[in-house]
Amino acid sequence: MKSLISVLRVIVGVLFIFSGLVKANDPLGLAYKMQEFFEVWAQSGFLPGLMHFMDGFALAFSIIMICFEIVAGVAVLVGWRMPLFSWLLLILIVFFTFLTGYAYLSGKFRSCGCFGDCIPLTPKASFVKDIFLTIFIVVIFFYRNKIKPVLPVFISAGIIALSLIFSIWMQFHVLRHLPFVDCLPFQKGNNIAEKMKMPAGAIPDSTVITFVYQKQGQTVEFTSENFPDDFDDSLYHFVKRYDKVIRKGNAEPPIKDFVLTTLNGNDTTNALLGIPGHSLFLFMKDDASNGKWLEEFDIIHAAAAQKGVSIFAISNNMEDNQALLHKYTDLTWIKCDVVPIKTAARTSPAILLIHQGTILNKWGVADFNEIPSALSVINN
Repeated sequence: MKSLISVLRVIVGVLFIFSGLVKANDPLGLAYKMQEFFEVWAQSGFLPGLMHFMDGFALAFSIIMICFEIVAGVAVLVGWRMPLFSWLLLILIVFFTFLTGYAYLSGKFRSCGCFGDCIPLTPKASFVKDIFLTIFIVVIFFYRNKIKPVLPVFISAGIIALSLIFSIWMQFHVLRHLPFVDCLPFQKGNNIAEKMKMPAGAIPDSTVITFVYQKQGQTVEFTSENFPDDFDDSLYHFVKRYDKVIRKGNAEPPIKDFVLTTLNGNDTTNALLGIPGHSLFLFMKDDASNGKWLEEFDIIHAAAAQKGVSIFAISNNMEDNQALLHKYTDLTWIKCDVVPIKTAARTSPAILLIHQGTILNKWGVADFNEIPSALSVINN
């Protein structure tokens, strides 16, 4: 039995460390996945007030959870304070199994974020994985008092402390500099237009346009094929229309909903992605009108003008960035939904160097000082 426990400890410890490190490479990705869960639960009527409150702390929850995964995995491997960590692991895996089970059974998620965007798992695969991990951890839990540390206590404590420090440093580094390994569709070398296409052989979602009307104070919905016989503009007042999924497809484009519009609302996506020569896409999420980055951006702005490189300022929130819009009147200001901005830019702001739709380089806000030298070798 001792050998079995040792094997289970290695499996559980390595998996938790690996899972934590993959997510530490992109803590914002886990935070966005948490927000997706919070939104689904709020829409379903489950404590909507609490879900909206927790939404604002998603990044903090993400950082804490990732730190705990790594530290717990190391603790299991070295056998440090197993009576405590076996309890914590059991609570965590029960929580994870609930989440992956909900994602699988509800059918509302394409992935659970267990290994981040680098190793996307289907909800079913994640759920099965967590069931096996639960069994392993339950066995470890029942034999927790018989597990002895493999190293002296002070050395084990030192390793635990170093793992915690490393996990915190790694996450705060990538939150400023972008992930060490970019697994997102807006990574260097990708052509954005190509990534907006459906994969070969994929079956898209089957949708039907659904209309929502108000009739005598009640909300009614119907499609174009089943309009009510008594339909009349005096009785039915239009509310909205939306695409209702009637059959789920098996895939979707790597980049979806990436629509760039002018301030007047004209779709200019294809035109911007087809511009000859080099250009800079400045992505800003929400309010980016303050910060030290503006000093470095002035240098970038001048270097780009000298090289004839156009800069497109892309934001989901023009209202809060009015000061920037009035300051940099020579930039082309573009509106975009916040979701593709969060995918394209893991820091706010972030800058992508584009050549006819292909991403040549990208920089997080902490690396803006590198951009002028990169522009100096460009021949536009």
